[in-house]
Amino acid sequence: MDKGSLASALGSPSVFGQSQFALVRGNAFEAKVKADGGAELLRLVHEKLDRGAEPPAEARVEVPDLSATGPEGRAARTALALREATGTAGAWTLLDHPMLALEVAGSPAFLEPDAVVVHPDGSWTVVEIKSFPMLDGSADPAKVGAAARQAAVYVLALERVAARLDPAPRVRHRVLLVCPKDFSNLPTASAVDVRKQRAVTDRQLARLTRIEEIADALPEGACFSPEQSAEELAAAVEAVPATYAPECLSACELAFHCRARSRDAGAVTRLGRPVRAELGGLSTVEEVLAAARGEAGDPDDPAVAALRRAARLRAEALATAGAGPGGPAGAGGAPEIGAGIGVGSGEVSACR
Repeated sequence: MDKGSLASALGSPSVFGQSQFALVRGNAFEAKVKADGGAELLRLVHEKLDRGAEPPAEARVEVPDLSATGPEGRAARTALALREATGTAGAWTLLDHPMLALEVAGSPAFLEPDAVVVHPDGSWTVVEIKSFPMLDGSADPAKVGAAARQAAVYVLALERVAARLDPAPRVRHRVLLVCPKDFSNLPTASAVDVRKQRAVTDRQLARLTRIEEIADALPEGACFSPEQSAEELAAAVEAVPATYAPECLSACELAFHCRARSRDAGAVTRLGRPVRAELGGLSTVEEVLAAARGEAGDPDDPAVAALRRAARLRAEALATAGAGPGGPAGAGGAPEIGAGIGVGSGEVSACR
């Protein structure tokens, strides 16, 4: 389904997505990297990953045409180009925006890496081109990690293609990450080992619930078409369990809708997964407050005990503040909502 259209129909339009300025800048940088038949890109691949091979400037370089009708046609054309390039010994081959297919939960997903390079020895390398800078040879670790996870999916898809060839060519687990150098628009690159990310992704794909099983679990007649009335659409979405966390805002078009549902239900997950993990079996804000006040909860539960200790520390802090020059609590001195601080233990906890 188109989750962006679905979110708009539900009255919670998404602002998820990359800015137009970033897209234009990224496209311009990618065009610069791939200019002149990918000469600079192949030079970086040779320098960072395959110094023992003949330099691209002295060897034959091929850039096959991958155009075809539809994603299935492009995926088939890419597989054919990879097969032909692997059989051409001693030549470098650059595949610009190839199309790969990977089965996800029983359904084919089509992936489009920035580039794939076939080395003279027949091995394959994934190339990721990003517009964030490398400053003094290093980039933002969070962004590099995200790029590595993305490239790992491409490596898995390439391995599926390689497995259909005899003999199967080697898919390199060190990908090339190309970024602007410092504050310029000049390309620089770094080799990134994605074996860990590839293994994690492979395990996750193997454990995914298949689409048929998900569909079987839906209520009879459930439909997520944005053309339905708002009431029918909301009922259909409500039928699907969802657990909102703040991280969803950067990855899902329905995050604003799920956040509103989470607030209405008083779910503690809206405060973040670490908070939810610390609270154990307490899943709503009301349960947390009741446990802190001693009105509910098992006293032997570590989470309940910690909440009650935090409540006592807060009460002591408010009483101390109320006895000072600021006046009594609630009369302009201490705030009604504050932080309790355990001086001896060094622990700090917020309690409403």
